[in-house]
Amino acid sequence: MITRPAAEAAATAARVRALGWEPVVAPMLRVRVATIRAVSAEAVLVTSGNALAALAPGPRLLLAVGDVTAERARAAGFSQVLSAGGDAADLVRLVQCSVRPGAALLLATGRGQGQALAAQLRGLGYRVVRRVAYAARPVARLPDAARAALEAGALRAALFLSAETAATFVRILPVPLHPALAGVEALCIGQPAAAALAPLPWGRVRVSLAPTLDEMLALL
Repeated sequence: MITRPAAEAAATAARVRALGWEPVVAPMLRVRVATIRAVSAEAVLVTSGNALAALAPGPRLLLAVGDVTAERARAAGFSQVLSAGGDAADLVRLVQCSVRPGAALLLATGRGQGQALAAQLRGLGYRVVRRVAYAARPVARLPDAARAALEAGALRAALFLSAETAATFVRILPVPLHPALAGVEALCIGQPAAAALAPLPWGRVRVSLAPTLDEMLALL
């Protein structure tokens, strides 16, 4: 089961299928793209592929938090893309290696996100403009594909790439389906996601060695 938003789930499903698994796409969040007005900045920072649709492709340097987001940016027409290959801490290190101190940065992020990252970069001497590129809202009910797989006892693993998607799954999973999780491994990108899943009776909860999709898929 792939719980990522629909725009990101398709590419993940293709990789899961290439590994010999049958993907069950069950997005836990619905993403609404915002409009970002033109901002003068030396580089653009993207913490999620969901932000890309709000940005106009061009020659400006784009720094992505991970490899999957970087690949999506290149496919969308961004010509100068670098990947931090990890999490927000890795993105900060990439900024320090790639952009001169004092430069202006555009941080495109989700609603209610990115404040700590912006503050950290400002503390390092960068001029950061944070703009909301999208808003992610939890779905109200378990997607039909996930319900069918659980009812049939066919689900073997579930991928959770954020604490928010994990918390949403816990909230919307009908109680009669709880026993079906006994044969399912929850695969998490970090400890916050694992902690959010704790109320449910999983067969096992595992956390990837690094916060990347490659490490997540290595758990399969």
